[in-house]
This record gives sequence, C-alpha cells and structure tokens, in this order.
Amino acid sequence: SFEVIDDFTLSAPNAKNGASWQFVSDGVMGGVSRGTMVCETIAGRNALRLRGTVSLEHNGGFIQVALDLSPDGAPVDASSFTGIEIDVLGNGEIYNLHLRTADLSRPWQSYRHSFAAAKEWKTHRLSFANFDAHRISVPLDPARLRRIGLVAIGRAFEADLAIGGIRFYKSS
Repeated sequence: SFEVIDDFTLSAPNAKNGASWQFVSDGVMGGVSRGTMVCETIAGRNALRLRGTVSLEHNGGFIQVALDLSPDGAPVDASSFTGIEIDVLGNGEIYNLHLRTADLSRPWQSYRHSFAAAKEWKTHRLSFANFDAHRISVPLDPARLRRIGLVAIGRAFEADLAIGGIRFYKSS
C-alpha cells in the first residue's frame, strides 16, 4: 500500500501534501554550487527537475530540492510504512535522498540513502532500515519525519534529476 507525498499534478512548487518544494544550495554556507528547480513534463510525465553544477569550492558540495512532509513543518508518523518509493529519471549519476526528523537540530545532520538516476523512468524503493545516519548517533525514527530532500552532493558534477513521484510504501 502507498501514501502519496507528491505526484506533481499540482503546479510547482505546490506539493500534493499541502507543503511547497524549495530549492536549496550550498550557498547557505558559502559554497558556489548553482542550480535550478523547475516543473516540466519529461518523457510524458509531470516532474520536478533539479539541474545544476555541484562544486566543492569554498567547502560547498550540494544542490537539492526539499519538501516539508506536513504543511506546518510538524513531524509526520510514517512508522507504519517500510520506506519511500521514488520515480526518477536522470543523467546516470548517483543522487541521495535525505530525511530529516524532529530529532535533528543541526542543518548538516540527516539520514541518507543513495540511488542511481537512469536515463529512463525508474522506480526505487528506499527502505527506512537502509538509511545511514549522517553526523548524528540517533537512529532514524520514521515516526518523527519532518522533511525530505533529493540531493546532488559530495563531488563536482553536472546534476540533472527529474522526480515524477514520491510516496511512502508498505511491503506486503
């Protein structure tokens, strides 16, 4: 079973869950990575597209699109689900899905899962059990999810990632 987070049927940056997508870059901490977030139809699907240049200069190294999981930023209880399923298309590069919970206080803390974005639409299932804690020792608590980010991070490269759907999934 599923619970849709966003299917990109609304006009960007509005998401199905009532919140809004935001573009964030390492410029918030002095980096020089550049990018854009646009809503467009790609290979027949409505999608949110993250494009840009990731640079490691000035301690940078990321661009991302992020979405609060509830319109008021409050935690969402996804503990009845197995993980997050995403439909993506890209340029063959590796990207990350980052989760933030109510347990995190610092911007550099997150729970991370990598995936490859092939040149055709593909669905990835990212189990909560397989997310890695980054710069925090508290385990991921799916009952306290606040924010999700799709991120081009960690190395200098040209990013081009389209997201056509994102939802919680439950294994049967």
